[in-house]
Amino acid sequence: MTTPPPRTARRTDRPFARLAAATAVLASFALVAACSGPPKSGGAPVTEVTLSKSTPTAKGEIDSFTWAVYAEPPTLDYTVAFDYPQNTILSNVCESLMRWTPGLTLEPGLAQKATNPDPTTWVYDLRPNVRFHDGGVMSADDVVYSLGRQMDPDNAAAWAQNFQNVDSVTKTGPLQVTVKLKKPDSQFPQYMATAAGVVASKAGIEAAGKDYGTTGSLACTGPFKLGTWNKGQSIELERFDNYWGTKAKSKKAVFRVLTDPSARTNAMLSGEADGGYLIPTESYARLRDSGVGKLYFGEGLSTVNVNITNMQGPLGDVRVRQALSLALDRAGFVKAGLGGAGTVTHSLTTRAAWAAAPESTLKTALDGLPRPDRNIEQAKALIKEAGATGKTLTVATSSIGQDVSLLATAVQAAGTQIGLDIQLKTIAPNAFTALFTDPAAREGIDMFPLTYYDSITDPLDLLTNFKTGAYMNFAGYSDKQYDALVDQAVGTYEPEKRLEIEAKLQKQAAEQLLWIPVAEWPTALFLNKRITGAPTTISYMYYPWAADVGAAQ
Repeated sequence: MTTPPPRTARRTDRPFARLAAATAVLASFALVAACSGPPKSGGAPVTEVTLSKSTPTAKGEIDSFTWAVYAEPPTLDYTVAFDYPQNTILSNVCESLMRWTPGLTLEPGLAQKATNPDPTTWVYDLRPNVRFHDGGVMSADDVVYSLGRQMDPDNAAAWAQNFQNVDSVTKTGPLQVTVKLKKPDSQFPQYMATAAGVVASKAGIEAAGKDYGTTGSLACTGPFKLGTWNKGQSIELERFDNYWGTKAKSKKAVFRVLTDPSARTNAMLSGEADGGYLIPTESYARLRDSGVGKLYFGEGLSTVNVNITNMQGPLGDVRVRQALSLALDRAGFVKAGLGGAGTVTHSLTTRAAWAAAPESTLKTALDGLPRPDRNIEQAKALIKEAGATGKTLTVATSSIGQDVSLLATAVQAAGTQIGLDIQLKTIAPNAFTALFTDPAAREGIDMFPLTYYDSITDPLDLLTNFKTGAYMNFAGYSDKQYDALVDQAVGTYEPEKRLEIEAKLQKQAAEQLLWIPVAEWPTALFLNKRITGAPTTISYMYYPWAADVGAAQ
């Protein structure tokens, strides 16, 4: 669901009179890129993107492969696995009751069957003879314990919100667990395919104590087990030969921590790393034209947004938020910040998330949204009307990638053009995740670039973030009517009816600009000629993708 970094480019036409302003914004993009020293593109920007679900199937086994990641996870405890670095690795070690496939659909995971005998009951029948990495055999007790950790307030689990309607989780057979809900919850069964539904060994977690997630075994069931963790450098995963499913094609997967975008790109070009997700956007063309591998794109269920974190100051006035949206050069950002591999959007949710919606719902959810086409003069008038001329706002930025650094610069440029004083606050790549988990990290920050990925194929995954008290409702937005619609959507199992309600939520969030939507972004993946098999979609966050990686020849 989050940051940079956690995705066919459509242009917007602007009158010639505004060309100078657009040129100024792009010039500032170029300056930032020059200062941060990313690799030169070596080719034309990506202008056409073909999405695919996966890469060619591997032809055989390999001893190991190396993967570039932009940051080191602070922990691999599944209860706080809420960002790209953690989940990219953890998805291969720990498994959930259900599974999100490369096609972004649900299928059985550690539960071979899930049934819904009544609206407030879910029964999970577990696979027999599933072994944990510590040698134990999975039982219903382990499931009850694992889900219980998500609900324990002392754990401060990132996924706790997804259990708010859970009344009890009980063992109803040696390999059966029954979840009783306080009220119908259409989202809960979907989240059982994410890190929220991970099952780990009760004995293994208790033995690890406070060190769980940072050293030793993760006591999970996946095709890989945690190997050597060289802090600040790399994390090694070793193939688990007692895996219940199809064994991994590689004996080892090594994740190299390379926080500098140039270093990640150079590692992939040199063969030091065989591949990676979250490719630096400034490197798309260089990798595409390199001849050493192939750049792929897949459905990311991801939007790039400006996250509003503080509504106590000027941004508490919707007119200021509207002004920034009107002044923002989305097309310029897509070209410079996303390497051309994005689509300008005025929607917080992706079109793919509405795949099951009828045409009438789509008109409300997408086609009926306000379209703040770039208009500097109107934006200036709104700022003046709101009495915000000269007001200071702070936006966080980071060298984590151009999708972050150049969007922050674009926001600053937009603000300058309409009379706001927008300051940039630089945050180190390894500390960027803290913006999502630590209120202290957001002190003094009014906005930050946010790439949000859906963890399930449902628009409510994003739209629920604006409910009163929601985990990512950093600005503290509260509206009783919005909350009631969220509750109504959550309680509706029938997809078409639920999506109709969600369209109303989408409209309200868009009108209030609770976040400022900027672009849809596909997932990017690079593989050198030695390996293949990895999925291209955002499924890699929860699907054991590394097990599919093997020899290309």
